[in-house]
Amino acid sequence: MIECPECSSDIDVEEDELDEGESILCEECGRNFTVTSVDPLELVEDEGESDDEDDLDEEIDEDDEDEEEDDEEEEDDEDDWR
Repeated sequence: MIECPECSSDIDVEEDELDEGESILCEECGRNFTVTSVDPLELVEDEGESDDEDDLDEEIDEDDEDEEEDDEEEEDDEDDWR
């Protein structure tokens, strides 16, 4: 068993079974880590996933803005024909 560097919970993985570059998940806090060294054991939090989520949030926000602009244009078009 190894200890999560973030929440100090036990991660159900045997230290001697890990290889460099392997990803592991802490089920307690939900964070992913990459093994950067096995002797001594070093784990680095995967940053890619949180960045992807932020990018996805930004894309969703942009889509919402585009839809609002489209709605406003449609309303303007309706007013113009009258």
